[in-house]
Amino acid sequence: MHRGRVTDARRTDVVLLLVALVWGSSYLSAQTAVGALPVLLVLFARYALAALPCLGLVAAQGGLRGWTRDEVRAGLPLGVTQAAVLVVETYGVAHTTAANAGLIISLTIVLTPLLDRTGRRGGPPPAFFAAAGVCVLAVALLMSGNGFHAPRLGDLLMLAAACVRAVHVALVGRLTAGRAIRPLHLTTLQTLVGTALFLAPAARDLPVLARADAATWTQLVYLALFCSVFAFLAQTWAVQRTSASRASLLLGTEPVWAAAVGIALGGEHLTPLTALGAALMVSGTYWGQAVERAHRTAAATEATEATEATESAISSRTTDTARAFAPAMSPERTGEDAPCPTPTPTSI
Repeated sequence: MHRGRVTDARRTDVVLLLVALVWGSSYLSAQTAVGALPVLLVLFARYALAALPCLGLVAAQGGLRGWTRDEVRAGLPLGVTQAAVLVVETYGVAHTTAANAGLIISLTIVLTPLLDRTGRRGGPPPAFFAAAGVCVLAVALLMSGNGFHAPRLGDLLMLAAACVRAVHVALVGRLTAGRAIRPLHLTTLQTLVGTALFLAPAARDLPVLARADAATWTQLVYLALFCSVFAFLAQTWAVQRTSASRASLLLGTEPVWAAAVGIALGGEHLTPLTALGAALMVSGTYWGQAVERAHRTAAATEATEATEATESAISSRTTDTARAFAPAMSPERTGEDAPCPTPTPTSI
């Protein structure tokens, strides 16, 4: 029995690491695809190819009869913000290295808690800002390359993409909190929104897509089916079988995989400064994640304790009031001589 649980845990860990690897490799795939096709055409193809299997999965669940109002209200704006993220991100990866793209975009991890106030009071603790400072220093080193100079356009775009993605993630929390939203239906709606948004600007280049070679189509299919559909399904399956902390730890290896894939398959090189920046970025994001998670857990515990204390106080007041209103029962007056009890008040 114990061995079975260990095997299941390892299988879950492998799936989460595979998701992180797939996401990390997406930057090199996107860079390769936009080297052969216009950016907006790549995005249209990625969304359209992802929408088809998503619709198939929804249909298999009998869900094509319609989306709920909450799903539509969340899916439409989130589809727009997600498309904005991918526009800036894809243009960025076209003008920088895949390693830098994956590392800089991970800045989202420390930017999101600064924007997301769902279920929390006050801002992050001071240690979180220290972790964010480490990440900012890491970005500066990653942008420096062989030495300090004006940042490249691609690095600046990836920095902007991290900011836009943080807004998107915070918006996801705000629009889905407390609502009965099916993740697959929400994702499918976002892919449909993205397909619709990129159809018009990509329409004139569709003949180019039809003439694309097998290598380019392989990258497009990989981006759509593996980096989008598979990653979503695998992540959803895995996070239900492990703790949030462990899932975050394993998924947080995405920038490491991005750098590894860029170096191993893309022929990229890390200078001493960029290697230091990569190490600081990974360390800073993990530190920031740990601080934010501990802060969120402590806040939730305090809120629970406060609620329990309030309920206890109300219960105590109700009991005291009930006793005050209850008639005095004299031990000498029992049986027929005892007064008829007055109903105990149920409210104050």
